[in-house]
Amino acid sequence: MTRPTMEDVAAQAGVSRALVSLVMRGSPKVSEHRRRAVLQAAKDLGYQPHAMARSLASRTSNIVGVMVSDLRNAFFADVVEGMDTAAQQAGLELILNTGRRSAARERTALDSLQAFRPGGVILLSPVLPAAAIREAAYQCPVVLVSRSSTVANIDTVNDDGEVGVALAVDHLVALGHRRIVHFDGGAAFSATPRRKGYLAAMDGHGLEPMVIPSEHTDAAGMAAVRKLLKVFSPGHFPTALVCGNDFNAVGAMSALEEAGLRVPQDVSIVGYDNTSLAALRHVALTTIDQPRIDIGRLAVEALVERLRDGRTEPVRRRVQPSLVVRATTAAPRS
Repeated sequence: MTRPTMEDVAAQAGVSRALVSLVMRGSPKVSEHRRRAVLQAAKDLGYQPHAMARSLASRTSNIVGVMVSDLRNAFFADVVEGMDTAAQQAGLELILNTGRRSAARERTALDSLQAFRPGGVILLSPVLPAAAIREAAYQCPVVLVSRSSTVANIDTVNDDGEVGVALAVDHLVALGHRRIVHFDGGAAFSATPRRKGYLAAMDGHGLEPMVIPSEHTDAAGMAAVRKLLKVFSPGHFPTALVCGNDFNAVGAMSALEEAGLRVPQDVSIVGYDNTSLAALRHVALTTIDQPRIDIGRLAVEALVERLRDGRTEPVRRRVQPSLVVRATTAAPRS
């Protein structure tokens, strides 16, 4: 069966196509009797207005393009949930795709989103070059999540990564740990403030820092632990790890158990993000919580302020992280 068209609705309701178009746009020029007839015909036929065609006709758009850098990461799923709730409340429609953390694929994904002539675009932790993001912002408003920008027509929503990792280090030091290693997020833009927070916190406690380059994946967490196992003898192995995110931490846990080291009896671990994975009973990961739903909501609200309230000045919204203590941290063995 073919998708019903506006012409089909017009024929069913016994009105002109132009009148159907007015009804679908919510025009006040249509009588209530005819409006009900058109809406009933649309319901009977299963007709739904084509969002892109509607935006082209009206020269306005209720479409918001969202590019997610990594669909496997539950953190982004929670952020999108916050976006979806806020978008529904604002009468906006979300279109999602992903670039799989590849700059080239993200460029293609962004082009695909902009082909829909969206009212705005939200980019979740993109690895795109800054020039490509600036170029996109000339076509429509752009909001960056988990990445900073100084461009005037780009808004940003981030958590305070320096504070978050400092909370992790402070927690471990309070338990008695001194040999604390950080597995960072590599090229991820959120990795830089988290690394700075770790270094500053270790310095503040008078401790020697050690950063192992890693990535925000479980495989990278496993690889980082295996690297440490080659460097340290069992008696001098670090007693605690601060990982770049929850996935990295779960990979580290797996590699430690594979090597015969127990968590937290031998090594304590702290993740970052407080994803649903961290809360699973058999994982029970101590982690740093980002208010993910709030982050998604704030990103959509920033677009609404641009599109409907006429705001032109950039906003740099920053949410505060918090420590969630579970079962993967304990005092070090004497």
